[in-house]
Amino acid sequence: MPTEKPIYSHQDDDPHLKDDDLAGKVLRFIRYATFIDITDMDVFALGEMIVLSGQVQSESDVACAGDAARSVIGVTTVENRLTVKPGQHP
Repeated sequence: MPTEKPIYSHQDDDPHLKDDDLAGKVLRFIRYATFIDITDMDVFALGEMIVLSGQVQSESDVACAGDAARSVIGVTTVENRLTVKPGQHP
């Protein structure tokens, strides 16, 4: 049986999530909506503010992940600190 969390969780319907619950919701949504490799990505939430950090494959992935995070219900602010992995094309 898989140990990975499902892409969708029934709790994701709650528009009042904060902190770790909201961060998990955002990470699941980024993986689901963008198909970006989230292996080297971290999502932190401070209340309703999201901080994205880590590395992705391209500049377009940086922008796409930020846009996806902003579209999640319950997120008020996104600080996008994602960078492109060294050796990758911007």
